[in-house]
Amino acid sequence: MSRNAPCTATPSLNITVARALKGAILIGAAAAGMAQAQQSPALDRVSVSAGAFYTEPEIHLGGDTRYGRVDTPDADLDHATLPRVKAEVLIGDSHGLSFDYFRFSKGYGTDLAGDTVYEGRPVSGSLRADAKLRLELARLSYKLWFGKEKNAFGVGLGAAHLRAKISGSASANVSSTAPVESYSWSGSASASEAVWAPTVELAWRHALNDQVRLYAEAAGVKKNGGNIEGHIYNGAVGVEYFPLKNVGLVLDYGIQKIDLHRNGERTADLDLKLTGPSAYLKVRF
Repeated sequence: MSRNAPCTATPSLNITVARALKGAILIGAAAAGMAQAQQSPALDRVSVSAGAFYTEPEIHLGGDTRYGRVDTPDADLDHATLPRVKAEVLIGDSHGLSFDYFRFSKGYGTDLAGDTVYEGRPVSGSLRADAKLRLELARLSYKLWFGKEKNAFGVGLGAAHLRAKISGSASANVSSTAPVESYSWSGSASASEAVWAPTVELAWRHALNDQVRLYAEAAGVKKNGGNIEGHIYNGAVGVEYFPLKNVGLVLDYGIQKIDLHRNGERTADLDLKLTGPSAYLKVRF
């Protein structure tokens, strides 16, 4: 009789399984919501920014010649608009990669006149120098982000690739009185270098709401040894505004300080300071 009795436990078992599945779905949804909430609203999963840096460069050039050291006075060049591209990727909730690229290309010309001492003799004369400078800096770094709420702080380490090319020409007329002599010279030359250097970065992001965010960032590149030595520092503070969910406008004010020294048979120095506003179109996903 017991073998042929109908099984009455099956409906109860089905209900139990259905409830367990429903509970699992709810728990999974809650876990997914918690994972989503762990990402700071000040950060994006993927973003790309393209724009320009509007600046008035301050430059100083110096180098060795066969007649001695020549240094140009510090000078303000005409305003320049420099292209710049940035990109960021967030991996998980606190790990990220960032990319930054900008290019500076500008001509420079100056006239110098005065007195100096050459081989123990007082001399006077004039110098005309023209130069064309091109710098490209690409930086890739890993960032560790702290903070899950509206504030996020990032610390980054990475590498920067710097390519520098300078070409120029110069002419001079020099005369001395003891003994009386006069001579002139002219010449042109060019040099280019490409180096890798480590970089350190700091960043802060703050979300005011879904559409407006504030940020500040700073980075430093240091290169020791080799044909090119020196450092590059930069910093910026800015605001992001997203009238659309995935498209926004970024405005900031920043500074780039570049100090490079070229070693070789004849050394050369470059001191370049770029300050001014930048504007970007930012797309986020």
